[in-house]
Amino acid sequence: MARVLFINAGSEGHINPTIGVVQELISRDEEVVYFTIEAFRERIEKTGATVRTLDGQKFIKAFISGGRNYLLERINGLLLTADIVIPNVLEQIEGEHFDYIIHDSMFGCGRLLAQILKLPAINSCTTFAETKDSFDNMLDQLSTNIPTEVAKEINDEYQRLTARVKEKYDVEIYSHYEVFCNPAPLTIVYTTREFQPFGGAFDQTYKFIGPSISTRLIESNFDLTAIKGKRPIYISLGTVFNQVLDFYKLFIKAFGDTNHTVVMSIGEKTLMSDLGEIPKNFIVKNYVPQTEVLKYSKLFITHGGMNSTHEGLYYGVPLIVIPQSADQPIIASQVANIGAGIKLQMQGLNANQLYESANHVLNNESFHKAALDVRGFFQKSGGYHQAVDEIFEFKSKYDI
Repeated sequence: MARVLFINAGSEGHINPTIGVVQELISRDEEVVYFTIEAFRERIEKTGATVRTLDGQKFIKAFISGGRNYLLERINGLLLTADIVIPNVLEQIEGEHFDYIIHDSMFGCGRLLAQILKLPAINSCTTFAETKDSFDNMLDQLSTNIPTEVAKEINDEYQRLTARVKEKYDVEIYSHYEVFCNPAPLTIVYTTREFQPFGGAFDQTYKFIGPSISTRLIESNFDLTAIKGKRPIYISLGTVFNQVLDFYKLFIKAFGDTNHTVVMSIGEKTLMSDLGEIPKNFIVKNYVPQTEVLKYSKLFITHGGMNSTHEGLYYGVPLIVIPQSADQPIIASQVANIGAGIKLQMQGLNANQLYESANHVLNNESFHKAALDVRGFFQKSGGYHQAVDEIFEFKSKYDI
């Protein structure tokens, strides 16, 4: 038995793929101490892990204070979280022994903690992976539009922050890539090489284990019998960018009183009363057990988060992707590239376009075939079982 330190400040998309991994680690007699924010405590505790918490509000405040206009500012924001995360973790684990660390690729100063604690490190990557070359190329392209004076201010701040990390924690930071992607000797990527853009560019330290689909460990009062045999259209804009009341109303206008059964998840921050009259063919909930509903769905209209996209395709459901932010446009393009759905732009979208687009996907057999093909290689990829097999292989190399 080994003792594992898991660092994942978290959002749904970064937490959920790790649930099956943690359960599987514990089933193989590993002891897991999992750092996350309070909102995910109960979900992670149900896996059998010991949960320690970070201050989510302070983390977000520090991250946002770096700036939101450019990727270089967001990198500075991640560096600003160091003084929130690192002292907190070190204080809570003082005197404890760990054999290795698993850290999220984008949050939690995982690479820094691995070096401070001198632990063998595994990177948990819930987005598309990036090589250093691909990341540097993207950063160069995105940086061309930054005004010279602004770029100098951002770079001066980066130099100041990396120097402070060196002074306080005796850890060198050599590149923006290290801060943003947290590279490690082993990276677990929760997709397949086929779905990963330029999947052949990654060496064998990247293990593409496919979607990690497991029970969400969340209580739900959703009545699945209400949709069995009805093949609904399922609509969800995720858990982060889901406060879009006008769009929920647009979906109602597009599909209300049609022959489609529609299940729509609106998140916890949208009031049902603000939607107006709900058509009889709609089932609207603040929370929907997504993986269960997808098993019965004929079409998934989604924001294109990695988690949601994987789950839809894992069950062979064609997609309409309406990206909003972050990596969602890239994911939407990949869905379109493999023919498993189409990409729509939020701006200017009207109810008629939405309705016609849905009928186009539903009535075109090629989308269904492509989605089923993806389902095949997703379901054969191994998921969280394969992830833990790779972790145990990693352990053997380090004599853990």
